Amino acid sequence: MNPFEMLFVPMVLFMVIVAPTWIVMHYRSVNSSSRQLTDEDREALEDMLVAVDQLSGRIESLESILDADHPSWRDGQATSQRKEV
Repeated sequence: MNPFEMLFVPMVLFMVIVAPTWIVMHYRSVNSSSRQLTDEDREALEDMLVAVDQLSGRIESLESILDADHPSWRDGQATSQRKEV
């Protein structure tokens, strides 16, 4: 019996069952590991969150100043939004 004939069935089984499963599992693991944030991404995200907190504080301050100086400024804002729609 030829050595090629002896290895034919195991090679076919490997190519049909083992190799595709191996490839699919490999790319699943690569994909799941790439979903995690890097340290640089995490640091940039934290910086953005700090900036958002600062900006929201500034907006609240500006709104309180406008409320004190011009109590009806929100009414004018609502009518201008109605005109845009």
